[in-house]
Amino acid sequence: MTDKLSISAAAREAGSATALHTEERRYSYAQLAQLTAQRMAELAPTLRPGAVHPVVGSNTLDTLLTLYALLELQVPALLLHPKLTAAEQAVERAATENALATLPPDAAAVLYTSGTTGRARGAVLTRTALLASAHASAQNLGWQDDDCWLLAMPVARVGGLSIVTRCLAARRAVALAPAFDARLLPQWVERWHVTQLSLVPTMLAMVLDTHPAWAPPAFLRVALIGGAATSRGLLARAADRRLPIVITYGCTETCSQVVATPYAQRFDPAACAAGRPLAGVQLRIDNGHILVRGPMRMAGYLGEAPLAEDDWFDTGDLGELDAQGCLHLHARRADLIVTGGENVYPAEVERVLEACPGVQAAAVFGVPDETWGQIVAAALVAGPQPPNDETLHTHLAARLAPHKRPRQICFLSALPHTAAGKPDRQALQAHLPLLRALRPA
Repeated sequence: MTDKLSISAAAREAGSATALHTEERRYSYAQLAQLTAQRMAELAPTLRPGAVHPVVGSNTLDTLLTLYALLELQVPALLLHPKLTAAEQAVERAATENALATLPPDAAAVLYTSGTTGRARGAVLTRTALLASAHASAQNLGWQDDDCWLLAMPVARVGGLSIVTRCLAARRAVALAPAFDARLLPQWVERWHVTQLSLVPTMLAMVLDTHPAWAPPAFLRVALIGGAATSRGLLARAADRRLPIVITYGCTETCSQVVATPYAQRFDPAACAAGRPLAGVQLRIDNGHILVRGPMRMAGYLGEAPLAEDDWFDTGDLGELDAQGCLHLHARRADLIVTGGENVYPAEVERVLEACPGVQAAAVFGVPDETWGQIVAAALVAGPQPPNDETLHTHLAARLAPHKRPRQICFLSALPHTAAGKPDRQALQAHLPLLRALRPA
């Protein structure tokens, strides 16, 4: 049976087909397989049996060659977000080293995602799950011979990784952007004849704002929008440009999307809310919580008991299914802040803030923002010697990725708490008028 995640198998089946566009050149599957073979030889001395190989997931040819090599060798990758600080990367590397014995035989990647406690947990994604996710996506979107998927989101996130694995499995082309750039996106679409792209709502809004006269070319057949709630206003703006939008819902633990707008409704996505469950996805609502199971679900969290095949995964998100089977998403995981499509868990940021000299207590919450969806804000209780902005900025910069750092702060005499003793983030909204920008020198 053909290994759909093998670059050498792809070269045998579709050697002359375009596999990858970069800013420098085009690569066929045969050329990419040859470069991957060289990378496999380079990696060989560094690989340890049963170990996960760390990969800093920058959007570069070098990163993709390493991923193709690891998939070929069937060595799982630990994908590290390039924006993480050295301290954050060290935490994920150490957690992985301490839990290697729990990996299933077909583990393909470990991606860390924080629970509502802010504790990083490594979601173990298997080859089986990634291929099931690719199949479910293809059942909705289909494939055309000239398809090319723009990879402008981080490959270290499941949304970026899944573009790589879907296109590899289908023997289709990836167009590799070094990073998202709203100014350049229309140029990339034209230059590489992009037929599919994936964006978070913030990215889409920035593209529309930057190019008020831009309308997509006819060959762009779908723009997948996910990672955060998409407002009706943004959908209306996209509709005015005749952008074919497929709204998606999913998470790291489900190999990205498990719910999506039916492809046939891509010019009227709002009619089906967040979309319908994809092929093979089982979804139910339990006490308001969205539960998922199916072959695209993760094997489990690294170092924790593996999930049985029929176990439901509680996403922690809140929603409901209507009579037409469309999912209405009411709220993301408790306390989760989604800023520019990146997840921020308040508890993690609070622990870092409370370790800063001069901070006695901290409560982190999201503030609605037109561009970013939300921005991170923090209410602080100061000690006898309150920290200045420069001290706070230096402390945060060494310990948290940029998207996790509070942009606005205020100081309170005491933090509001619920009856259970937890930070009352709802009550913090009353202090919005006190917020000010965190201003480093």
